[in-house]
Amino acid sequence: MERIAIYPGSFDPVTNGHLDIIERGIQIFDKLIVVILKNPKKQFLFSPEERIEMLKTSLQDFPSVEVDTYDGLLVDYAAQRKAHAVLRGLRALSDFEYEFQMALMNRRLKREIQTVFLMTGMRWIYTSSSIIKEAAMFGGDVEGMVPPLVLARLREKFPILANPN
Repeated sequence: MERIAIYPGSFDPVTNGHLDIIERGIQIFDKLIVVILKNPKKQFLFSPEERIEMLKTSLQDFPSVEVDTYDGLLVDYAAQRKAHAVLRGLRALSDFEYEFQMALMNRRLKREIQTVFLMTGMRWIYTSSSIIKEAAMFGGDVEGMVPPLVLARLREKFPILANPN
């Protein structure tokens, strides 16, 4: 039986912390589906199409990883894709509280789908999409925190990042 997991998120943008979780996740699962969940409550810097492109480019060397989008309950998507688990990354205790609540709700909705938590690698513990966007907006150097294509796209969105003074 193929072990399939879903790694959900907004990935606005994908970071090297996300890639760390994905690289370690494919050591545990036969197939990993990275799914961009649509959230009407959030304001996004990148369109779903841009995020898909950045993810696919960043993951091109991982044939067991697929990128998709979904608009609805995560556990419904997981069941449709015959996934056995939801993979989530944790950076800090503050992440755990929210993720724990989500895992409990998902378990209540679909008991057969497990949640697997991986601690983010120490070098990415402070990294989040929100922090990277904020730093980039003000010309902060985010090179090395995101894949090269993401850095190029951030420089397009925030010209100050391309020419810091």
